[in-house]
Parts: sequence; C-alpha cells; structure tokens
Amino acid sequence: MPETHHTRGGVRDGIRHGADGIRRAADRIDAATPPERDRAVDALRAFAILGVVLGHWLVTALVADGGALHTASPLQHMPWLAPISWAFQTLAVFFLVGGHVATRGYTSARARGTTYGQWLTSRLSRLFKPVAVVLALWTVVATALLLTGAQFETVRTLVKLALSPMWFLLVFSALTAATPLLLRLHPLWPLVVVLHVDIVRFGLGGPDWLGWVNLAAGWLVPYTVGAAWTRGELEGRRAGWLLFGGGAVLTAVLVAWAGYPASMVGVPGASVSNLNPPTLAAVTFGLAQCGLALLLRDRLRSGMRRPAAWAAVALVNLSAMTIFLWHQTALMATTATGLAAGRLPGLHTVPDGLGWVAARLAWLPVFVLALAVCWSAFRSFEQGPRRVGGRPSRVISVHRRTDPVAVKEARRA
Repeated sequence: MPETHHTRGGVRDGIRHGADGIRRAADRIDAATPPERDRAVDALRAFAILGVVLGHWLVTALVADGGALHTASPLQHMPWLAPISWAFQTLAVFFLVGGHVATRGYTSARARGTTYGQWLTSRLSRLFKPVAVVLALWTVVATALLLTGAQFETVRTLVKLALSPMWFLLVFSALTAATPLLLRLHPLWPLVVVLHVDIVRFGLGGPDWLGWVNLAAGWLVPYTVGAAWTRGELEGRRAGWLLFGGGAVLTAVLVAWAGYPASMVGVPGASVSNLNPPTLAAVTFGLAQCGLALLLRDRLRSGMRRPAAWAAVALVNLSAMTIFLWHQTALMATTATGLAAGRLPGLHTVPDGLGWVAARLAWLPVFVLALAVCWSAFRSFEQGPRRVGGRPSRVISVHRRTDPVAVKEARRA
C-alpha cells in the first residue's frame, strides 16, 4: 500500500508540474505579444480554420466497398443534419479576416516604402511552401498505390480529398494579389455579380459553367467586407447586426422559397451544391457569419486576455496552413490504417444513421492524433520568420528581456 500511495503521489506531482509548465509557457507567450495587437482577429482566424477541419471530419466518409473506397456523406442519408454545415462551414469568416489583414498590411507596407512585389511575396510564400510539400508527398503516395495494385478509383478518391483544399488557396491567393485594387471596393458590387449569375443560371436556364464566375465573386464579398473593416466602416454594432440579420433572413428566404439546398456544403448526388461553386445562398449565409464575427469582436478581445486562451489561439495561427492542408490526410491515414481491422463503424461504413454519427464522434480524437503527427512532421515548412521589406512579420513580438522560450515561439509566427 505505501508504494501505491507513493506512486499516486508521484503521478499527481507530475500532473501538477506539467500544468504549471503549461501555464508558464502561456504566460510567456502572452507577455511577448504587443498590447496593440487585435487578438480578436487571430481568434476568428483560428475558429474559422478549426471549423473547416471539424466540418470535413464530420461530413466526409470513406466507405469500404469490396476492395475500393468511395466518398459518402451523412447529409445524403440524413438531410435533417444540414445545420451541422451551418456551424462548420466557416470559410466566409476566413475570407473576412483575410481581407482585413491583407488590406491593413498592404496599407502599412506602402507607408513604410515596401514595394507591392515584396509585400505579395511575403504574403504568398507562407502559403505555397507547405503546398509544395503536400503535392510532393501525394505524388509519391499515389504512384506507390498504383504500382502496388490499388484500384484507380480508390487512388483518385484519396488524391481528390487530399488536394481538395487547394481550390481555396488558389482563390485566396488571387484575391490577395488583387488587394491594391480591392482597397475601396464595396461588397455590394461582387454581391450583385453573384445575384445575376444565379438569376441566369437557375432562373433563365443558363449553362452550369457560368456558376464558376461565383468562385471569385462569391468569396470576394466577405473579402471586401474585411476591407471595409480596415477602412473603419464596421466599427459600430449596427453594421454587425445588419449583416447578421440581413444575411440570415435572405438565406432563409432563398432556402425556403427559392429552392436552394439547406446544406451549406456539397452533398454527393445532389443536383445543386451551395459551395461548389458558391451560390447566392452561400454568400448571404457568409454575410450572416461575417456579421456574427463582427458582433463577437469585443467578447473575443476580452476572452483573449486570458493567457491560456491566447496561447492556444496563437499556436493555431502559427500552424494554420499546416492544419488546413493536412487534416484530410490525417482522416485518410486513419481510415487506411483501420482497414487492417476490417470495416469499422464510423470509419468505413455507410453514414446512414445516428449510430454512424456516434461512432464518428468517437473517432475524432484519433483524427486529432493523426493530425498532430502530420503537424509535427511538416510544420517547419510553414513556420519561421517572414520578412516584409527586411522586417520580420510576427504574430508575437519579442522584447529584449523576454524569456528564451517565448523568443523561440515568437520567431515562428
């Protein structure tokens, strides 16, 4: 018995020391952050990235059918789960933050005498270095699978899922490159383009390919809302309520009476997707999300004063692209590994009931662990000092007498 008590006491001491270490690290990151930084912006970006990741993990199923894998979605079989897509389709918030940060950063760079080329290179380099690694790895994986006899349809499914985040980066990069032209653009202009594209496409029987115009125009709407934020036009709560209320009402009208799908993500087999390409309903829904994000700014700023909360948000921002690019790979790696044990519920089975939902929720910690492995292996391709005109751009600034651990974390921002 004494040995048991001694062991338990040692475990408790270890847990306590570990918790103290985490608190000290959080305090160091908090102390190294300049007081003028708007932490709400980083919090919104972190929530947007994590929303997309969780959304994909919850609505993407890889069903084992014989020797092949094919994609399915619980929204196919349980359309009443559409509200899940309302909570986790958060790309509009990411474009809102992206537009705000890009226009603010470009304005600041111009004031410092930084050229457009230097600014754009700095902005895009952090995006495309980790992309090159994903492309290289999946080229090797796909080739190896085909050479070892894997079915072409299975390989195509896996590669499509792994590379599906790339469309987002291409659009985001194009809008970033166009930032000097978008500094003063009112969000109503791209919204009008989306409206007319949908009228022609759905109301007048126009060609389906016309919808791809909205791939740029649709995401330009929240991006230019972010630019309006930079211009100081959205500081009052009235603007947030108008965007939130107006966007929500318009979305409800479009879904209830105009025939738009209730799901804000694509559903396999559906005749129309709100996301691929974006429809007017997806854009109005995004405006509602932008309004809610603006309304939450003060609460987020207050919440981010807690060192532990801010440290978590800062670390997610440091690895935002790594998390985004590798979360589908983590899902597929778990699925492929699990095949050795047979068809596992929530992992390889058809997502056609609440049992599948419960099982998928139980798999989420495993997906997180697999993503942590990917993060550990590939985060170095994203992190590191970024320079704009010879000056490092950092999530966390470092003061001269800051603890070395905080300095290390700051340099990765």
